[in-house]
Amino acid sequence: MTRAFDGDRLLVATHNAGKLEEIGALLTPYGVSVVGAAEMNLPEPEETGTTFVENARIKAHAAARATGLPALSDDSGIEIDALDKQPGVYTADWAETETGRDFVMAMTKAHERLLASGASEPWNARFCCTLVLAWPDGHDEVFPGVMEGRFVWPMRGAQGHGYDPVFQPEGYDVTFGEMDRWEKNRISHRADAFEKLVKGCFDA
Repeated sequence: MTRAFDGDRLLVATHNAGKLEEIGALLTPYGVSVVGAAEMNLPEPEETGTTFVENARIKAHAAARATGLPALSDDSGIEIDALDKQPGVYTADWAETETGRDFVMAMTKAHERLLASGASEPWNARFCCTLVLAWPDGHDEVFPGVMEGRFVWPMRGAQGHGYDPVFQPEGYDVTFGEMDRWEKNRISHRADAFEKLVKGCFDA
């Protein structure tokens, strides 16, 4: 049995203002206000996990322990089948440079590795998102979400962020980078995980 969320304030373990706003809007109908990790002056814990769920758990539990509030975190990334599901949990790491994250470099790296692998197109891929809602007593609930699609080249579109310009979701002829952000938010891997979270903990 999933534990229901019965509070009115939720800490979202992210320093990303856009993500905080998106989550806040989704939870408004349930009378829940959200506060971000930056507002609470929380450091970003080191993500030492090797799976999305491990990293999401690290972030959620660290935030819940530090503040005494229930905390929600997510870990997400892209898996490319022909690259043995890489970059996966290292999706952001592939973009790291000395001066910040460079996702054009990361997408180019993925394309070069695909060419080197000799794998033929279509290059099947998926975006994954795991949400973890953790309570200060150590309990947590886990909700995975997935959006199937394929890795395409060249990059297309300037919407979204990260690897969006090279990901074409199943059933669409545009990439996430070309898609209206509200449409993307409606069908994405994060939307899939959120639907499960709301059903499990807020609609109870």
